[in-house]
Amino acid sequence: MTIGVAVGSQTHVSLNHHPSITMSLRFDILTLFPEMFSSFLTTSIPKRAAEKGKADYHLTNIRDFATDAHLSVDDKPFGGGPGMVMMCQTIFDAVDAVEKQDQQPPTRILLTPQGSRFDQKMAEDLAKRPRLLLIAGRYEGFDQRISDGLKPIELSIGDYVLSGGELAAMVVIDAVVRLLPGVLGAEDGAADETFADGLIEHPQYTRPRDFRGMLVPDVLLSGNHSAIAKWRLEQRKLKTKEKRPDLWAQYEEKQPGSGT
Repeated sequence: MTIGVAVGSQTHVSLNHHPSITMSLRFDILTLFPEMFSSFLTTSIPKRAAEKGKADYHLTNIRDFATDAHLSVDDKPFGGGPGMVMMCQTIFDAVDAVEKQDQQPPTRILLTPQGSRFDQKMAEDLAKRPRLLLIAGRYEGFDQRISDGLKPIELSIGDYVLSGGELAAMVVIDAVVRLLPGVLGAEDGAADETFADGLIEHPQYTRPRDFRGMLVPDVLLSGNHSAIAKWRLEQRKLKTKEKRPDLWAQYEEKQPGSGT
């Protein structure tokens, strides 16, 4: 049994891959903490899926793609505010490198509290796909251009704040591999800030100001804190209405003059 064959910081987990099995769902997991997945992927149902040749797990450390001496992956947000924002360059470069490892294009998935609520229907859909690329973030969130440029499916596992996307990625993996044919035995069967005042978070940006032709909105560089606050509130409303209509409906009901 082979567990965690590492090449640099990129790790491939394949347990007793059966030579007669030709179909295997490939999971590419981008994270700053690949070690968090070691026990999870070699335990219980995820392990069983790999042993049966139904799933293949590949871990990549995002920090391997940092370009400065400090191996920076995050920076302060333009326009001010608390926390740090994950930078475009490391994520884009990691995605580019990982996607070249296999001819099958992946379904990109960004784990974020701003995403659509992950549910069983989504798990069933993802289980039918040949390759999934899960991006687990940290800190205050992702530079908005990561979403704009990579155009991933954005998924959330619930309306609460975690320290990072690793646990959410594990939830998605666990829910999906259980649905792969032949994985479960007969005994199992297969049948914070973001939500404050009911609105999801506004777009975040950090260096560089111009990335692949995608520009940081001028208002965030203006130094006009009143204008920045107004823009952010408007963006929160627009994003909530677009991405989470359930939350938007609840928000509208609570506004003065709504009749409730």
